[in-house]
Amino acid sequence: MSTVQAASGRRRWSVAHLRRRLVWWIMAVIIGIGALLFVYPFIWMVSASLKDQLEVFGSGLNLLPETPVWENYSRAWTDASFGQYLLNTVIVTVCTVVVVVVRCAMAGYVLARYKFAGKKAIMVVLIATLFVPTGYTIIPVVEISQRLGLLNSLTGMVIALSGAAHVASILLYIGYFRGVPKELEEAAVLDGAGFMSVFFRVMLPLAMPVTATVTLLTFLSTWNAFFLPLVFTFSRPDLRTLSVGMLAFVGENSVDWSGMAAAAVISLLPVVILFVLLQRYFVEGMAGAVKS
Repeated sequence: MSTVQAASGRRRWSVAHLRRRLVWWIMAVIIGIGALLFVYPFIWMVSASLKDQLEVFGSGLNLLPETPVWENYSRAWTDASFGQYLLNTVIVTVCTVVVVVVRCAMAGYVLARYKFAGKKAIMVVLIATLFVPTGYTIIPVVEISQRLGLLNSLTGMVIALSGAAHVASILLYIGYFRGVPKELEEAAVLDGAGFMSVFFRVMLPLAMPVTATVTLLTFLSTWNAFFLPLVFTFSRPDLRTLSVGMLAFVGENSVDWSGMAAAAVISLLPVVILFVLLQRYFVEGMAGAVKS
């Protein structure tokens, strides 16, 4: 009797195991199809960057170019001045990231660790700015920049991009710093450290996962910014960033799709590389801030 029961139990386990595996394979196929749908536009763009103008839309769903046209990249780099645009974008992005990280980290540290009058009002104002569209602030930003003589310069662009609220970054730092033990600060103060020393030598290094997250988010938003750099470079085309430089491929009666695709690949490569390098810190920073 026990042998029959054991055999029946093995059959039930086998059926349950097959059901779990079937569910797993179904979910894997669904996720794979979803991933393919998300990746396909990028693959198509890379493929289009190696085709001529007529083959871009004449080849249908065929992603492999008949003859790779590498001249599209040289044309985008030299003829469309994307070399200069890339340099401008790197300068603006790096400077903006540094300013935003230091400013948001310090603001998050103060709001998380100190008690002072008006703290709740500041938090309310910060959260309220999340609902203000960017287009409503561009006019005063341009007006102030023009009065300060910063309108047609990379410096003015950096100040305008880094001077936004960046509420999400501040909230990430607030959530992280709230979970840091106060004994670390007290020990540093007993050793004679002041506010700046405690912040830069103790608290900011501890918040490295959040800093990586804020760096990646700020890098993406600044690298892909279009509206504000467009306004700041109306009369200075040599100061254009990569996103604004895409307009060079749009003519009055036609669009150079192959050249634009090559320029887009050039623009996306630094973003992809940075995300691959910082993705682990990005997940840790988001998880740590939410957990706190």
